[in-house]
Amino acid sequence: MSSSTNTVTRIMIVDDHDMVRLGLRTYLTMEDDFLVIGEASNGKEAVEFLMRLSSANEDMPDIILMDLMMPQMDGVEATREVCRIYSKVKVVLLTSFLEDEKVVQAIEAGAVTYVMKTVAADELAHVIRSAARGFQMMNADVSQALTRGLRQRTAHGQEDSSEGLTLREKEVLLLIADGKTNKDISEELHISIKTVKTHVSNLLMKCEVEDRTQLAIYAHRKGWAGEKG
Repeated sequence: MSSSTNTVTRIMIVDDHDMVRLGLRTYLTMEDDFLVIGEASNGKEAVEFLMRLSSANEDMPDIILMDLMMPQMDGVEATREVCRIYSKVKVVLLTSFLEDEKVVQAIEAGAVTYVMKTVAADELAHVIRSAARGFQMMNADVSQALTRGLRQRTAHGQEDSSEGLTLREKEVLLLIADGKTNKDISEELHISIKTVKTHVSNLLMKCEVEDRTQLAIYAHRKGWAGEKG
């Protein structure tokens, strides 16, 4: 159950149900590389807790497991506030609700990913470790919900300009929007992984975004996702 890495990931749990927090804390403390440093029952409490840590110059959490539906300040609003003030803290939305628009709102607010509470324990651990290393994990159901939500927003049409992208760059962008990995893209387009990485770097610069999730959102907002070639 322990990870091979020696790096400890500091985690905060934010959920309005005591039993959920207890269950998560019990599981997380069984992992040698996880350390639960705080809890909160709503978004407002979470932000206040981070402010106290910051004021005291104490170590901040690396990851916040954030519930979606909470009183006073919900998960989306809290995520937006946390990411605005504490950009190095990564938020993982952990919820029972897979609503297309909520997924879009969570990702736009700055959440690294959106995970269902039905997730298996080992998969949650993998998501946390990946998020702590700066990788974004999104399963097929969540990725599809993001796609549907963004398509609903852009259903009334978007400009069709390719914004200065080459044909190949646009092909790579559309595959990213479909949730493809660099390896997937390499195999589908018959190009090397190094070439894929170059295209991704160019896309990040041209689209003026910081990561693959934002590239996917960009493609959907332009109304390109789902296009062929």
